[in-house]
Amino acid sequence: QVQLVESGGGLVQAGGSLRLSCAASGRTFSMYAMGWFRQAPGKEREFVAAISRSGGNTYYADSVKGRFTISRDNAKNTVYLQMNSLKPEDTAAYYCAADFTLDNDYAGIRAQKYYSWGQGTQVTVSS
Repeated sequence: QVQLVESGGGLVQAGGSLRLSCAASGRTFSMYAMGWFRQAPGKEREFVAAISRSGGNTYYADSVKGRFTISRDNAKNTVYLQMNSLKPEDTAAYYCAADFTLDNDYAGIRAQKYYSWGQGTQVTVSS
């Protein structure tokens, strides 16, 4: 099982940018599809972005498409979420998650598919 630690959250004004990082332990990071999810107070956890093991396939929620970019560096066991043009509605706790898969091109968008989760990092966007 991989251990995940997110960082990079904070307070930013609307229109600003943040880059979240998720560092994974272990030597098998490249065997995991990775996802970012978020949860605002009083709301359910929602999918943000996902990336396949090789990084060749990426998926985004419609609400972030064109503003957020997911990427990964398998040599550094790290997945990133670059967030630009932030809006107050992006305010949430952001979680990274790992899904072990033998499919090099697969990345899920459903939280139930992910087995390992980080502790989350808070992103607050002021208007």
